[in-house]
Amino acid sequence: QVRLVESGGGLVQAGGSLRLSCVVSGRTFSMYSMAWFRQAPGKEREFVAIINRSYISTYNDEPVKGRFTISRDNAKNTMYLQMNSLKPEDTAVYYCAASRAGYDLIRENRGYDYWGQGTQVTVSS
Repeated sequence: QVRLVESGGGLVQAGGSLRLSCVVSGRTFSMYSMAWFRQAPGKEREFVAIINRSYISTYNDEPVKGRFTISRDNAKNTMYLQMNSLKPEDTAVYYCAASRAGYDLIRENRGYDYWGQGTQVTVSS
């Protein structure tokens, strides 16, 4: 059973920073592509960033370019999302996801095998 648990969300003022973490149970974390998605109220779930098993990363550039950084620590079975210069439009529930297609850089929800429960990020203006 693979379990993903997000943490690090909260309330922050515009311009502030947060670091989200996603801890993955099991011994195969290093083989997964890992991604962050987010879902704002009334909107569809949106791709944010992905890092594959080769540490190659890509982002949804338009909303997060230059502000967010995805990383992973295989020794800790943990993925991170460093979010800087936060804006009110970043307010959403942030989800981490894992894909067994470890070398792929998938931006679609359906490409992922496992999901966390989400962590709320709220950015006040």
